[in-house]
Formats: sequence, structure tokens, C-alpha cells
Amino acid sequence: MSQTAAQLVAALRRGRRDATAEVTVLADRPDATVVRCGQVVAKAHPPGTDPAELAVRLGIAAHPRCAGILLPPVDDGMAALPDGRRVTLWPYGEPVAPDAPDAAPWVEAGKLLARLHAVPVAELPGPLPAMRGPVKAARAIARLRAAALPDSAAIRAVSHAWAGLPDWARGVDRTDRTDRADRRDRTDRRDHRDRTDHRDRADRQEADRLCHGDLHLGQLIRRRATDWRLIDIDDLGLGDPAWDLARPAAWYAAGLLVPEDWDRFLGAYRAAGGPAAGQGDPWPRLDVPARALTVQTAALALAKAAAAGRALDEAEEAMVEAAVRIARYMEAVG
Repeated sequence: MSQTAAQLVAALRRGRRDATAEVTVLADRPDATVVRCGQVVAKAHPPGTDPAELAVRLGIAAHPRCAGILLPPVDDGMAALPDGRRVTLWPYGEPVAPDAPDAAPWVEAGKLLARLHAVPVAELPGPLPAMRGPVKAARAIARLRAAALPDSAAIRAVSHAWAGLPDWARGVDRTDRTDRADRRDRTDRRDHRDRTDHRDRADRQEADRLCHGDLHLGQLIRRRATDWRLIDIDDLGLGDPAWDLARPAAWYAAGLLVPEDWDRFLGAYRAAGGPAAGQGDPWPRLDVPARALTVQTAALALAKAAAAGRALDEAEEAMVEAAVRIARYMEAVG
């Protein structure tokens, strides 16, 4: 158990006024520590979390417009941990069973996303922060670079696929533009990128919607048998709703999500009025976010596997291979 987890357990027991209460650690990672005590879950948010933005996100999760979509927090404020990390409390819910893929709630996920994207943002607390998906993708690339791994075809492919994305998908317009050096190395492709960015902006007319920012099946829980809700508000904010469809789309393109599940997810999203995929070919809208999530996942896979001294697992290998295909395509189109 990490020091943060131990601090969170102690804080939760104090908050429950029971020094011997049984507490279960559900997650213990640098970016998220989560513990459960009875029907309450405490989460220590990532270091550096902006308290004002977190307060807005909590207000959104508790807002009536998001009832039945986002899990609302428990109204019982807790002080920050001794290490400075912010803590929030939530009702406990049953997560998606990882060993029952046939029962995965893809239809429910599609419906919830469509409802989230339809929430009128003008009625929500503000100022609404930006959805953090592109920034997280940029951090994954930064982590891979910081690992300083030996040169390989996979690392070159990930870097090339990343370089081929438009600025908005690389988080450039929401960061300190740490990619400037990369951009100087790509001056010979600037004209092509400018044309791509222009078409992409034209396709993103619905880009100021309320988005989850990190959708995957681990972000759904249910309090009752069919009562699914979205959890994890750390990346919630204004952005392109296509980003919320990007991880399932990337998995589908990489062969990790079977066509039947992809069709169920996309069909449910469209039937519920979701704006991010249209009614025809969804890929003009989903292509850039799906490529970004593919590269993000591949970068994290390479960095994590190297840090643990292990080979890539089957799913990680599939995502790296998908990034290689993207890089080859970028080479082909110039």
C-alpha cells in the first residue's frame, strides 16, 4: 500500500468515525488512489489537480441536468491529504465485470454518452474547463520520451503517427507547446497538415459539448441491475464529443473490440441522438480522435512494459501494431 493509500484509508476512517472500519483499496496508482468503506468510496485525485476546476466538475456531476448520467458525489467534503492531493467521496457501485465480455454494457455506454453530449452547457456551473483527453494523450507521449528507450521501429512509428495528428488532437492549444521542436522537424509537411487541420475544424462543428474525456468500460458502475452511471470526472469538460467515442473506435480498428459490440455501441449512441458520428460513415469524425487514442495507448504500453521489464501483452501488441499501420499510412500520403 502506497503512502497516499494509507493516508486516504486513515482519512476515510476518520470521516466515517470508525477507526476499525473495514477498508478496501480499489486502486493505488500515481494518477488515482481509490478506497472503499461500506457504501462509500473515497478518491484521491492526481497530484496537481486544479481545485477550482475540480469544484466545477463536482458541481456538474451533482447538477440535475446530469442526473441519471453521471454518478453524483457524496455531499461530505473531506480535507486534502497531507501530501496535498484532493479527496472526494462517491457512492459505491458495481463495476463492469472484466471476465464477462459478453455482458459488457456497450449499449448503455452509448446511450449515456449521447445523453451527456446533449446536456445544455449554458445551464451548468462554470467556467467549464476543457475536456482533458488531448492533454492526456500528450502526456503519454511525454512519458514515452522521458523513458529514453532504445530506438526501435515501434517507437519511431508511435512518434511518426503522433506527429501526423492535427495540433488540437495533440493538446498543443492547451499546453505550453512543448512540441515546438517536433514541429520544426516537420516543416516539409506543414502545408498538408494545414489543409488537414482546416478540414478537421470544419468537421468539428459540434466541438463545444460536455464530454467525459476518458471513456472506457472501467468508467461505468451501477447501483442497481440496470442503473449504469458514468464515473471519474477528472477529464470532464468542454470538447469534441468524438473524443468520447475514440477509444472504442480505436479498439475496433485494432481488432480488440468485435464488430458486433462496436455496432451495438455506435447504434445505441446514434439512436439516442448522439451528435459525434452522424448517420452515415462515422470515420470522417472519428478518425483523428481514434488515431490519437491509438497512439496514446501504444505509447503508454511501450513505456509501462519497459518500466516493468516485461514484454507487451496481446492487447498492447495490437495497439502498437495499429500505431505502426497509422505511421505507414502517414508515410504513404506524405
